[in-house]
Amino acid sequence: MQQWLRRALGALLLLAGVGLVAMTEQSLLDHRNAAERHGGQILDLGSHGESDTVQHGYLVRVTGPTKVVEAPYDPEFGQRAQVPVLIRHVEMFQWREVRVGADVHYELDWVDRPVDSRRFEQPQGHANPERFPIMGKQFDAGQVRVGGFVMSPTLLHALPGSDPLPPDYRQVPPNLSASFTPYDRYLTTSTRPQQPRLGDLRVSWDTVPSQDVTVFAQLDGEQLVPAVHAADGKGYDVQVGDRALVDVVPDVPESPSFVWLRRVLGLLLGAFGALLLLPERKRTHHDGLLASGAAALLIGAVASVLWLGTDMTTGGVWFGLALLGLALAVWRLRVATA
Repeated sequence: MQQWLRRALGALLLLAGVGLVAMTEQSLLDHRNAAERHGGQILDLGSHGESDTVQHGYLVRVTGPTKVVEAPYDPEFGQRAQVPVLIRHVEMFQWREVRVGADVHYELDWVDRPVDSRRFEQPQGHANPERFPIMGKQFDAGQVRVGGFVMSPTLLHALPGSDPLPPDYRQVPPNLSASFTPYDRYLTTSTRPQQPRLGDLRVSWDTVPSQDVTVFAQLDGEQLVPAVHAADGKGYDVQVGDRALVDVVPDVPESPSFVWLRRVLGLLLGAFGALLLLPERKRTHHDGLLASGAAALLIGAVASVLWLGTDMTTGGVWFGLALLGLALAVWRLRVATA
């Protein structure tokens, strides 16, 4: 009865060692396969990442405030702001055609694009200027950093939020200050801003504010860029605040913690279980070597099969361990029978 219990315990420990290693490797595989859909291996750096300590090509999660190094500048109007993106809006007071059922009427309103009055049902008396003398435009900061990394233009344009920027009339060049006057949060060509006329312009600015963000992107040198090979067709994400990796890529399971500790523990459990399965006799160090070899053979074979066709390096290491275990076990058996 005692011998049966010892062997049952040995079998359970051996299976526990195999199961622990198999679960660890499968969790790593699930994490890696899910990460590949987004463009590659993922490093969760938080707010502590530095460009010189991270390998090129990795996907990273970085958090922190957006730090503007080179502010955007609108050279035509002399406007500048310490923000990631500066956007100029230009509107013209124009005729619009409004249809309500069968009824058609016309009204003057501010519109941010030229309205082609030639397409009106009643163009006579509702002619609009054909083009804008000044166009709206977006100005990106020369450099914006998050957590030690530089954001690429694509990521800059993904930053959320919008704040109005009152124009600084003192910075407007003389050639435009002669035509534009400040009114409310605009610069306008209207001589009577409260009663604009057809063809009057008004210009305003919005900014994408500096803020705490979480960026998920690929590392290219010191720059954060979209992962071009991502199966999801996007390869990046930008969210406000400090968001966990599971919030940014919810389809990617967390990578298991204490991987090497779990592997070593699995091998030790397997070796102790194999030792209990050996015939009952006075134990020597030779039995320990035989049990270790058997455990390494079984666990290494199972782990290498899991990695087969996915990562030949990791699978090769486990296969090498299995061969080493086989050689150790065969050697101890030959010595024992000599």
